[in-house]
Amino acid sequence: MNDGLKIAVVGHTNTGKTSLLRTLLRDTRFGEVSDRPSTTRHVEGARLLADGRPVATLFDTPGMEDAIALLDYLDTLAPPAERLDGPDRLNRFLASAEAVGRFEQEAKVLRQLMQSDAGFYVIDVRDPVLPKHRDELTLLSYCARPLLPVLNFVNAPLNHEGAWRDMLSRVGLHAQIRFDTVTPEADGERRLYEALATLLPSRRPALDRLIDSRATDEMHRRHAATRLVAELVIDVAASRRQVSADDEVIAQAVKQLHADVRQREQHCVDALLDLYGFNRNDVIAAQLPLLDGRWEDDLFSAETLRVMGVSVGKGAAAGAAAGVGIDLIAGGLTLGAAAALGALIGGTWQSISNFGDRIKGKLTGERELTVDDAILRVLAARQQALLGALSGRGHAATGPIDLSAAPVQQWTEGALPDEIELARAHPAWSRLGGRRIDDDNERQEAIRRLAERFFLSPGSADQAAR
Repeated sequence: MNDGLKIAVVGHTNTGKTSLLRTLLRDTRFGEVSDRPSTTRHVEGARLLADGRPVATLFDTPGMEDAIALLDYLDTLAPPAERLDGPDRLNRFLASAEAVGRFEQEAKVLRQLMQSDAGFYVIDVRDPVLPKHRDELTLLSYCARPLLPVLNFVNAPLNHEGAWRDMLSRVGLHAQIRFDTVTPEADGERRLYEALATLLPSRRPALDRLIDSRATDEMHRRHAATRLVAELVIDVAASRRQVSADDEVIAQAVKQLHADVRQREQHCVDALLDLYGFNRNDVIAAQLPLLDGRWEDDLFSAETLRVMGVSVGKGAAAGAAAGVGIDLIAGGLTLGAAAALGALIGGTWQSISNFGDRIKGKLTGERELTVDDAILRVLAARQQALLGALSGRGHAATGPIDLSAAPVQQWTEGALPDEIELARAHPAWSRLGGRRIDDDNERQEAIRRLAERFFLSPGSADQAAR
């Protein structure tokens, strides 16, 4: 791992060093995160890429535990009369027996920092400032490498951020960065690399490439994520099933529809977690509060009639007149619906072929089972909340995302988007239940427009469910 910039991630034990790497790498599997001290025992490195090329290597190091005793030991190795500078003092220590004995962990940290271009000094601001922390900074300063303090867990309700900032300024570390590894701010990573570029001006071009690459990756990820959600909503909205007018058959069909919707939502959630680099158990989602389905006479919606009109042609007028008589056969259709049905029968066989099952169902009393608008609202709201949570979640987070109470105002109030109403009239658009479909440009355009609504919605950037 000798490519590009080398950055040592250092600090006291259990301050979130491994957590920082997980969040920067977007990898929940890197290292081990635990409340136990000294979880990291060895130096471990990982690359940061920009456009497929390595820009920097981050090195996770063990926690420093005994800086006070090590400083005292250094004094025995280098009496004041020798006037050794920091690197020479450390080199003498690293050549001693204690570097592989009592101070083995500190030796790993100091050796790695001396071999690196710079270091991130990770601070848990929930801890008070103690003399041992000042001694750690004294030891690290002997490495003669730029050091950028990273203030971690700044979103904790009780912290000592002000005291830490004051102490760091007193020892000459005025460049400091707030970066909560669990809930990082939207521009936190960019500001981290910009601060590092200030300390390493010769490396600014490479760090600028990294910043631009990360921004592009995030944009592509959001586009892909919102498309996944839009496809889910379109699939569910378009689903339409003919059901015999028998209570037992209807109950079984509703149960199957529930299962298919839940499975389709889980497929979307899994895909989003994969896209953002999280695990399957990172989300808690209560069962969708599915209703008993809905049976609406929307065979003759404006959009359905528009689609029919492509092939109905001149026979529509004669058929519409016959529709009044058909009303007696259909037993319950409105006069307008019966007229429209007559128009369809007066049209071409292409229309009969395209909509025959639905016409037959109307005439024989079958039901059309679709998903209720209320469920579509809940489904859309949950996915929008998940998008917001994932975009603002650090890969060091250990608590699950809870979607059990995630309504978003856009979906709980007002009319549903036009794209959903459009999908209602196109049952052939639905892949629900594993159906294979012949995709078309109109379906793709509806998905694109609905995805754009999710992308631009304020709720997609919410981070309340972190």
